[in-house]
Amino acid sequence: MKKKLLIVLTLIASISLNAQNNSESIVVLELFTSQGCSSCPPADRLLDNIRKSYEDKNVYVLSYHVDYWNRLGWKDPFSTASYSDYQREYAVKFNSRSIYTPQLVVNGSEHFTGSNRYKADDALQKYSKSKANNAIVLHDVKIEGEAVQLNYQVEGNDFDTITLALVVSERTTDVSRGENRNRVLKNSNIVANRRVEKENAGKVTIKIPEWISKNDKLSVIAYTQDSGLRTTGATIAKI
Repeated sequence: MKKKLLIVLTLIASISLNAQNNSESIVVLELFTSQGCSSCPPADRLLDNIRKSYEDKNVYVLSYHVDYWNRLGWKDPFSTASYSDYQREYAVKFNSRSIYTPQLVVNGSEHFTGSNRYKADDALQKYSKSKANNAIVLHDVKIEGEAVQLNYQVEGNDFDTITLALVVSERTTDVSRGENRNRVLKNSNIVANRRVEKENAGKVTIKIPEWISKNDKLSVIAYTQDSGLRTTGATIAKI
């Protein structure tokens, strides 16, 4: 009898914990930026301020470096064409004719110029009141050779994809050419690589780019999105 009661209580506790996790608010800010864009440094600084001010408050910031500025004299070392393509997906969602930097997308639901502190503050207040529909669990996160390996699980069905982004806490770069020549730029939570999955559970390997050093602080930010790119859940695992 006691054993049955213990099992029932364990199940109730597990269900309660899952319900609590699913009801937490989450805010995901994705900044599309470039070291070759003279308008981007203020947005990079704002993102860094938000990262520090909202640490451990279910606010997740990611810096996606796009590649379409590279042709103007400075090749952003963190940029990839896939991040530009990802930004174009948002352009379709928002019925935008073009893409731009710095663009800040909040919870996949709205966007504005990434250096606009007032709109960022309003969005943080607004989305901190919304509830996540999915809870994400990351476990067995470890570095194996030149890659990060992890297992993930998504609780809830309100998602189309889960993004698992390997991020570097911060980097400073001496820019010698382009619009930001002779400036030292700081970037935060740089997306170094990402995997996009559709299953609600699995094991993932994320390759570590060559530009990452042993001194870099790494983490994995995972977030789920529905078919309209709206964010439905998020979490982070530090490595």
